[in-house]
Order: sequence, then structure tokens, then C-alpha cells
Amino acid sequence: MRAHAKIDSPKDGFAAAKNLLIAFAAIFICASSFATTKGLNQITTPDLQPEGDFSLSLQIQDKRIANPYEIQTELGLSNWAEVAVFKGFDPNELIFATELGLLTKEPYLLSVGFTNWSPHSNVDPQPFIEAGYYTEHHKVIVGAIHAGYKNEAILGYAYDFNKTWRVQVDWQSGSENSSTIGFTCNLTRDFQFNPALYVSNGPKHDLFGYIVFTYTFHLWGNKKEPEGGSPK
Repeated sequence: MRAHAKIDSPKDGFAAAKNLLIAFAAIFICASSFATTKGLNQITTPDLQPEGDFSLSLQIQDKRIANPYEIQTELGLSNWAEVAVFKGFDPNELIFATELGLLTKEPYLLSVGFTNWSPHSNVDPQPFIEAGYYTEHHKVIVGAIHAGYKNEAILGYAYDFNKTWRVQVDWQSGSENSSTIGFTCNLTRDFQFNPALYVSNGPKHDLFGYIVFTYTFHLWGNKKEPEGGSPK
């Protein structure tokens, strides 16, 4: 899952980001777990967080995309349900999301849920439905999301070269959204990072930067590494 609340944020907070990076780096020496590829760049994805996996992410992005500094937590409750909480720092807020898998056996996936619910900022939940066709290397995603007063289309594609490298592109309709291109690198089975470039759908097609660092803890469930050559 990946979510962005469309919330205007004022100022730069480089010092805050620096402190967050230092604190976040401290967790990388913790016990072994198994990393997952956290969605694509912009859109939620129909594959769920594995049961018992708890991921902690630091997301830094252009303030025109969303809250520029976020901590994300995501927990797989079962093989068909996950929840996520996003903590924004500029402005200060909490964002909630959840996802339920209706079809969870690859290659065919289907999920529903909501994202970007921020009671503090009076942002209503945005329900979505997504279908995916996932093979070892190719991942194709189509879906729709209801954001505010309108329905928006979702498209995504990822190619997994191996367990370490993935390239990914996605698009969400609406002038406030973007087309994106980026990659994910699993440095270890526990830690990954995902930089991306956003191209605004607006008339000027502005470029925005984005990067997320993720560490995943395996709290319960099957600790065996899944077979197959691609990250999930």
C-alpha cells in the first residue's frame, strides 16, 4: 500500500528531516525480518502486507505532492487484511488507510479499501478498488478511487528484475495527481529504498522529487522467505 494525502504544506523542514533520518537509521541494526516492496510510487496496490509483517517507513517528498515528511507504519493482520497509519510532521497530522483482499492468490488479485483519511484535517476516506495481474517479473494494476467529489482512474506497472531491483511506473487521473517513474532497491531482505520522479498532470507538468526508506519486522506468521524471484 502507498498513500498520499493531498494537503498543502508550507515551509521547508530540512533540520527536522535530518533528525528523522538519524533516528530512522538506528533501527536498521535490529533483528532480521523480510522486506516487502511498498506499493508503487503514487498508488495503492492490490497485493497485501504479509501476515505478521510490520513495516516502518520514512517518506520525504516535495511539499506539492503531500506532507513533505512522513513516518508510515503498516501491519498485515491476516492474508486478506492490512492497516496503515501515516504520521505527517509539516503540518502535524495522522492519516489512516486499510485494505482488504477479495482475491489474494497470484497471478490474479482484487482488493478494496480506503486511504488518505485524516480526521484532524477534515479529509474524508477515499475508497478504492484495484485489480492486479502479478507474475514473477511483470505486475499490472488497474483500478479506481473516489477522491473528494470525483472518481479517478489508477494504472500501474512494475518489472522485477530479481529480488533486489524493481522499476515501476504509475498514473492517477486528476489535475492534482501525477505520472511517476522510479525504482525500488532491496539492499537487504529487511531494508529497501524507493526514489521516484513525479510529473504533474497539470498544464505545466511540473517535476517533483520523492524517496521512501522502509524497514520491515516479522512479528508473527511464517518466517520462511517466500519462494520466487521477485519482491512483493
